[in-house]
Amino acid sequence: MSFFKHPLSQVDSENIGNDTKIWQFVVVLKGAQIGVNCNVCSHCFVESDVVIGNNVTIKAGVYLWDGIEI
Repeated sequence: MSFFKHPLSQVDSENIGNDTKIWQFVVVLKGAQIGVNCNVCSHCFVESDVVIGNNVTIKAGVYLWDGIEI
């Protein structure tokens, strides 16, 4: 698995696709799924029961709560 994780982010999930970028001050909880070639901008929060497909950008400051699928 090859994705970019900014050193000031917290990524507890192991379900992150290749070429995805996770920027500073992002929190991704264990169990969240993020697809290939995604961009999660700064100051986002991704809860455990969230599924993000491929080629998705989550703009800065977005909170994704359990049950959301994109």
